[in-house]
Amino acid sequence: MFKLTLFTVALISMVAQTCTNNIQPSNIEKVDTIKVYKAKRLLETYYKGKLIKSYKISLGGSPVGHKQEEGDNKTPEGAYVINDKNPNSAYHKNLGISYPNAQDIKAAKKRGKSPGGDIKIHGLPNGMGSIGKAHLLSDWTLGCLALTNEEIDELYDAVPIGTPILIYP
Repeated sequence: MFKLTLFTVALISMVAQTCTNNIQPSNIEKVDTIKVYKAKRLLETYYKGKLIKSYKISLGGSPVGHKQEEGDNKTPEGAYVINDKNPNSAYHKNLGISYPNAQDIKAAKKRGKSPGGDIKIHGLPNGMGSIGKAHLLSDWTLGCLALTNEEIDELYDAVPIGTPILIYP
């Protein structure tokens, strides 16, 4: 068991080193729409209808299907907006997503459940930024969308509160 764990740590470290060496300078200045394609693990940014930049992402640990209740580890699907920016997050920085909306609340209430909340686009856990793109090896969030710290820094600066985010299956 110890050898397997040590191998896993070594592999993740090698992938992280390789991926972080390939970070390209930011070319993103302003974003007015975000589109997320969960099945592709892809977040796309747009300005005036033009694709600006795409990012590979990690999702909630149970990514298939729309988030229905607190604790289901699903990433929501639907039309939302960026409703908050937090530079002091436990996950580097984050952008808040307006989940749950009225429809999400109504559907959860009908089932006698809480819809959950606090869905974010965020970086890596504080102190773990060196993992870099190795975080893409699995879906590990509780329902959020995860990027590297460098990538969330780009988005944080380019995305104003009120920006629409469309999350597709």
